Amino acid sequence: PVSPRCPQQAVAGCRLAQALTQYCVGANYGWLLAEGLFLHKLLVLATFSGDRCLPAFLLLGWGAPVLFVVPWVVVRYLYENEGCWERNEKAAVWWIIRCPILMAVAVNFVVFVRIVRILVAKVRAHQVARGDCRV
Repeated sequence: PVSPRCPQQAVAGCRLAQALTQYCVGANYGWLLAEGLFLHKLLVLATFSGDRCLPAFLLLGWGAPVLFVVPWVVVRYLYENEGCWERNEKAAVWWIIRCPILMAVAVNFVVFVRIVRILVAKVRAHQVARGDCRV
């Protein structure tokens, strides 16, 4: 026989899976940003040691998603606690997740453009030093 608590446990498990999914998506973008910043630091600073910045990168990759997933879970529980949290009826609640991810993408794009500019400048400087246009 199925107990009356089974549906509630299934819903709670489903909501936990949704929260974990949102955390993993946020961690994915956090690590993408951390890798972009790491590469930028490697190209800009000649004496860059990754060991010094490792705690900051770890915090960005694993810790930053907690800063927006936990508030999303709380707000979702208080104001939109229906079903498995798979639907996003209220856009304001969904922006708690979207906004930090969009900011990470925007910052990563700026970092990417700067990395490309640095690499192009280094290639051009190397070409001028050699005097061979075919390089």
